[in-house]
Amino acid sequence: MTKITVVGAGGKMGCRLMDNFVKTPYQVACLEVSPRGIENLRTRNLSVAKQEEVIPESDVVILGVPDVAIEKVSAELIPMMKPGALVMTLDPAAPLDGKVLLRQDLGYVIAHPCHPSVFNWEPSEGATRDFYGGISARQSIVVALMQGSEDDYRLGAQVAADMYAPIDKVHRITLEQMAILEPALVETLAQTCMEIVKEGYDRVVELGVPEAAARDFVLGHLRIQIAVLFKEVNGTFSDAAYKISKRARPVLFKDDWKKIFEMSDIREQVKDITMK
Repeated sequence: MTKITVVGAGGKMGCRLMDNFVKTPYQVACLEVSPRGIENLRTRNLSVAKQEEVIPESDVVILGVPDVAIEKVSAELIPMMKPGALVMTLDPAAPLDGKVLLRQDLGYVIAHPCHPSVFNWEPSEGATRDFYGGISARQSIVVALMQGSEDDYRLGAQVAADMYAPIDKVHRITLEQMAILEPALVETLAQTCMEIVKEGYDRVVELGVPEAAARDFVLGHLRIQIAVLFKEVNGTFSDAAYKISKRARPVLFKDDWKKIFEMSDIREQVKDITMK
């Protein structure tokens, strides 16, 4: 039986993983230090293990702690791991920034959820509203082998599929490609753009547009805009919409905005993420 230790098991992500791990045949130990995290585990009838007892016996150690804490945590725990074991992180930032202690006799895999697509059709409203995934809505995942063998990758991919279940597809990519996706694509670009859209929504409400009307209008248009741009429908925008979009680009974006996808810039992005 595969022995897994989840570090930070009582945190936001750790709790989501544990809710799935209890449904699997793995032997899973929990490590947690925060009072709130320990209470989160207690409410799930889970107890905190002693790291000196479980880490040396673990086949897989999952570092589910915040990026700013990974350097310290990995430096403390990874030297305790047995040769041939697997280290897993849930995000590419700390590994890319060199914040995860490396041992040549260990495997290293990074696995991150894609989250359920906006076009992910589910059979019930409850499943449809599982926005993060990992409960009832299907989601795909991305998995990268940072160091180790194909057996390390296969084990990491299987553990990732179980802890992020239910799964649609498993995409194998590199560590660098994962960093291009996050933070560059979905945080630096997409989240920032959505934050600006929300600020625009707040502004039109301030200008007197009824809030319910503004909400229905912008969310409905976002849905069809995403559907058109990502080829979910065989359609186009109106001529007027293309004209206004062309006019808006130089007002809203700098000419060199795509530099966020250059690896030199991405390394600066992850430094900001891992910096205390």
